[in-house]
Amino acid sequence: MKSLQLFLILLAMSSSTYVAASADHNDNDHAAHADEKHADDHSAKKEDKHDDDHDEHGKDDHGDHNEEAAHDDHDEGEGGHGGHGEHEEEGGAVDLSAEQMQTAGIEVETLQLQNISASIQAAGEVMLNAYRTVQVTPRIAGQVLARHARLGDEVKKGQPLVTLSSVEMAEAQGQLHVTYREWQRVKKLGKKVVSARRYTEAKVNWDQAHARALAYGMSEAEIKDMLNKNRIADGKFQLIAQQAGRVLHDKFIVGQRVEPGYELMTVADESVMWVEARLTPNDASTIHPGNAARVILGKMNLQAKVSQINHALDESTRTLAVRLEVENPDDILHPGMFINSRIQSSEMHNALVVPEAAVLRSPDGDWQVMVEQEEAGEFKPVEIELVQIINGQAVIDGIKPGTRVVTQGAFFVQSELAKSGFEIHNH
Repeated sequence: MKSLQLFLILLAMSSSTYVAASADHNDNDHAAHADEKHADDHSAKKEDKHDDDHDEHGKDDHGDHNEEAAHDDHDEGEGGHGGHGEHEEEGGAVDLSAEQMQTAGIEVETLQLQNISASIQAAGEVMLNAYRTVQVTPRIAGQVLARHARLGDEVKKGQPLVTLSSVEMAEAQGQLHVTYREWQRVKKLGKKVVSARRYTEAKVNWDQAHARALAYGMSEAEIKDMLNKNRIADGKFQLIAQQAGRVLHDKFIVGQRVEPGYELMTVADESVMWVEARLTPNDASTIHPGNAARVILGKMNLQAKVSQINHALDESTRTLAVRLEVENPDDILHPGMFINSRIQSSEMHNALVVPEAAVLRSPDGDWQVMVEQEEAGEFKPVEIELVQIINGQAVIDGIKPGTRVVTQGAFFVQSELAKSGFEIHNH
């Protein structure tokens, strides 16, 4: 019993000690927390004060900066070097001295309305010039022995193209030998020795044999070579180029037997081509042979002229074919190509005209001319519409009659304008 009482007393004393220690510990923690809170509050106040001071200082500095910027802007507006409006004004025109204009050959003219012919635009197709095209065909049946030119080759007049062999030609060559020898003998004896009838018959027989050999396809050079060298009548002969040109067709093989009229080759001179343009009857009525025209292929413009106007309407399109002749020195045009054309009409109307070189492309790709301002030597580019070009003259629209335009040396003026703008933007 005493032991139990002693244990309870010790337990009570331990609990009291623990409670007291806990209380002390809580008091210490609270005090420390209060100290930390007080320190944080003090630091925050200091930072707030520092921020306020900084804001006031920034406001003062920013205000000074704005006043300086406004002062700079005011100086530039009063004629400072950085004025944007002045850049645009200087870049839009260029001033040239009289010496510069004379050195560059610049000419200025006052534009006036001129009486010019209208033009008609029409689509067309490139065709071979039939008057400059030759078909190589045999006049008698024969067999192809050799080919001397190929598709696409350029050939000269008189150049051998194909060698043939023919029974009919062999007979003609034999007759040529006989009649030639007889005629040489009779001619040497003369009319005093032989009768006039025999003399005439020998001459006629020789002429006929000679003509037959030419008609069958032998050339004059081949006949002379055969007779002078006494070559045998083997029936061989050559078809030669009747004109210079390009081989555009050669549909045959060596060893093939061909009949009279079979097209072995086509040789065409493509230096001058035809363009067949299609026009309505009303438009065609304003055009005559000899009128100038232009063939337009992409960015290329080729000079042409009207050579013929068909008088029969096409049943399907109800249009008239107008044939144009166009020079093709660089072999640009080929049969079958589709092009656009501008044909000069015989009707006249008033328009403004300048030399083609006076019309230039702007940096944006628009057409423009250089117009002289009120002050002599001051030029400014003005955009215009390029209506058409006729024989080196440009028909323009978009400016008024009486305007002073650079007609010679426009490219120099445009270059000076570009240089002036480049220098301004790089000050």
